[in-house]
Amino acid sequence: MSCFISLCLSIWVVLMMPGRTSALNDNIDVMVLLPDNNTYLFSYQRVFPAIEFARKTLNGSELFGGLKFNVRYENSGCGGDALFALVDKQKEERPDLVLGPVCEYAAAPVMRVASHWNIPVISAGALATGFREKNSEFSHLTRIAPTYLKMAETFLAIFKDFTWRTAYLIYEDDKEERNCFFTMEGVFTVLSEYHIVTDLAVLNSHEERVDTDGIISSTYGSEVVIMCAKADKIRELMLAFHRRKLTSDSHIFFNIELFNSSSYGDGSWRRGDKFDNEAKAAYSFLNTVTLLRSTKPEFEVFSMEMKKSQQESGIPVCEDCSAVNMFMEGFHDALLLYAFALRDVMSNGLTKKDGRQITHSMWNRTFEGIAGQVSLDANGDRNGDFSIVRMTDPDAGTHETIMNFGTNGTFKPMPGFKREWFSLRTAPEPPPPKHIESSCGLGVSAVTGLIVGGILGTALLMAFYFFRKNYRITIERRTPREECDIGKHRQLREDSIRSNFSAA
Repeated sequence: MSCFISLCLSIWVVLMMPGRTSALNDNIDVMVLLPDNNTYLFSYQRVFPAIEFARKTLNGSELFGGLKFNVRYENSGCGGDALFALVDKQKEERPDLVLGPVCEYAAAPVMRVASHWNIPVISAGALATGFREKNSEFSHLTRIAPTYLKMAETFLAIFKDFTWRTAYLIYEDDKEERNCFFTMEGVFTVLSEYHIVTDLAVLNSHEERVDTDGIISSTYGSEVVIMCAKADKIRELMLAFHRRKLTSDSHIFFNIELFNSSSYGDGSWRRGDKFDNEAKAAYSFLNTVTLLRSTKPEFEVFSMEMKKSQQESGIPVCEDCSAVNMFMEGFHDALLLYAFALRDVMSNGLTKKDGRQITHSMWNRTFEGIAGQVSLDANGDRNGDFSIVRMTDPDAGTHETIMNFGTNGTFKPMPGFKREWFSLRTAPEPPPPKHIESSCGLGVSAVTGLIVGGILGTALLMAFYFFRKNYRITIERRTPREECDIGKHRQLREDSIRSNFSAA
């Protein structure tokens, strides 16, 4: 009898624990930081329906029906607005969860403050290499989208498989969002760690034309060319490579496009100009690395809902393109992930304010997301599945997925794959230097020219010396102030995300 009474008391105590009673009845304040500007693929109007879809799913669930998610959206822009929005919450009650921001320079300060306040942060962005350091300042960050380092492992696997040892990296830098900069930073970091020789070229996004001659002369000696740039510049580069016959079994060409599916695939070379046929031929040698797309029945329902929402918001959606991008998927799955982790933490007697424990409960976890299985590693970064897309019918110009890369680090060739597409024969020799005619002797006019040139050069050097001596004090007085102003800006940028690629 005493044993029965003890058992009943134990059950009563467990049922009356705060963690048990509050697990299904709590209000969760969620702050979502997204830009209002629809030019971003992760704008509020694009992502809001995905988060609402997840919230309704949770509300209709027996496990999470008692959790009421109060979602508040703030305009993050891609700069300091995100931090200001979070800090303003100090006047009220701090949020229990922060979703976003996406842009690296907006995300870094937000994540530092949130980590200091013990608030979990989940983002489908902040993919740069610098955010992998989570021992202190980014300790509460979980990245629900595959990072650039995870993507770079795709290249490492294929480099090992085909025994390539050299790569030439070409990326476009806008000095603002810098998506391609951070993309190539991931590639550079992974390949360099395995002693693959890399060189690089930077394209200025504000210049219309590309110095294709300079880039082509630098690619000789590299087996693989990896590019990240806007679609028009990729086309310009591929046309130049094809005209120089670098696409004929001497180089392998890759393009990285993780976000915008409309910039690759059938017809991606077409501009309606006289170069379309030539571009089509050039693109038959281009391999595009992108995220693996899902074919789950549930995903089709989600995709239709997202397409309908975008059309109602006036956001153009092409008929043949997917209405869902990785940011929509990611923020949808972020709310599910938080709910799973919160339930586990509450079952152990903790509360929604135990941010560190909730964050760690999200890490090293696998669950079913809207587009398939979602797996996070022990550092809170999502493991990614990637595809390589290529033109498989040069006459028709149609593209297919030819390889998939999984979290186990191996490739799965698809039916349209041909190994000879990735087989190099011999790298072309650099173009011969231009021949300059010379004579064994110098004429009188040549000697006279040398003498006059020497005199003029000496005079210029002496003039520069006296100018520098006389104005040295002025220069020295001006420099510290200028260095201070420049240094402040540089410190803000470099401290925001520490990079081993180059100064951010």
